[in-house]
Amino acid sequence: MPTPLTPQRERYLLLTLAGMQFSHILDFMIMMPLGPILMTEFGIGTHEFGILVASYSFSAALSGLLAATFVDRFERKRLLILMFGLFGLATLACGLSPSYATLLVARGLAGAFGGVMGAMVQTLVGDLIPFERRATASGIISTSFSLATVVGVPVSLWLANHFQWRAPFIFIAATTALFIVVALRHLPEVRHHLSAEKRAHPFSAMFEVLADANHLHALLFTLLILFSGFTVIPYITVYAVANIGISMHDVPYIYLAGGAATLFTARQIGRWADRAGKVKVYRLIALASTVPLFAITHIVSASLGFWLVCTTLFFVLVSGRFIPAMAIITSAAQPKLRGTFMSLNAATQQLASGLAATLAGFITAQSASGQIIGYDKVGYVAIAANFLAIAFVSRIVMHDQQVK
Repeated sequence: MPTPLTPQRERYLLLTLAGMQFSHILDFMIMMPLGPILMTEFGIGTHEFGILVASYSFSAALSGLLAATFVDRFERKRLLILMFGLFGLATLACGLSPSYATLLVARGLAGAFGGVMGAMVQTLVGDLIPFERRATASGIISTSFSLATVVGVPVSLWLANHFQWRAPFIFIAATTALFIVVALRHLPEVRHHLSAEKRAHPFSAMFEVLADANHLHALLFTLLILFSGFTVIPYITVYAVANIGISMHDVPYIYLAGGAATLFTARQIGRWADRAGKVKVYRLIALASTVPLFAITHIVSASLGFWLVCTTLFFVLVSGRFIPAMAIITSAAQPKLRGTFMSLNAATQQLASGLAATLAGFITAQSASGQIIGYDKVGYVAIAANFLAIAFVSRIVMHDQQVK
């Protein structure tokens, strides 16, 4: 086992990982509010936009599968920083893309490196943070989502509105370079998982993970959670602009309000889950999340204020359920296989996100007047997947501690 961290080093570790996740999450999130701009810029519809969003997820899923063959063979810090650097270069390529086709390829590359990087962040949390504080740690990492929404997205949209759509990707690449410097200083080396014993073949660790029924339960749980969110998420901005009548200049308020709320609630949810039980808290938040899932996909007319209430609840609850869920999922892994498992889990997340975005793209369509039709059906699919996840969570056993 790794040497326990002092409280100060643990805080620096979590803040550094949150910073790295900030760049990663912002890179993925910015595609959604840029949807109306990109659809106009490239002359594409909802199907093509769905593919653009899904390309990131599908390549991340594939890279996660490949990473599962080697991730536990390398020291964690060096691998994480390498993947993060390549992710930054791919994001810069997005900002320099001259056409829809080249942007599609660049998004795929960003997803490939970002998928492995995201898995490594969660792996380090599982390796270095004790079980009794793991949901709290997940809550701190989740503030990266809050900061991405409350700061990153509004700044990126301001750059896009005042310069052009390429500017946000260049901004994200710059933040990546900054956090690489911070990571080199504050991340500890992690080698306890390395073994002198040679595995028979590169896929042996993956097969060992997949042979464990508890691992499979955790992966299916992941798939259901991500599917229930990403059927709805990619089209929120497009629907708000086309159907609700929200101005593109008002779109940053959606992310500002939602991010500000989650900046407060993420850590509170993490502490609550550690105190009251991770499974119990997950179920309560996931059940409550059905309200904004239904509202966002069924409202046909609303003022900006009412829409902000609905979207803020969506941000708080739909993302909030992932905090106790990640603590459950991370703890389901056998410690010696945690890197391989988390790579497969990241692949599952991205596969679910890509399938969900693609499915939603085919369910929805644009009317002659430019409005989005079929979004209500997307909501029903999301709610069904959410209820399946609520029912399924009790089947996961945590290796670090029995389920509360």
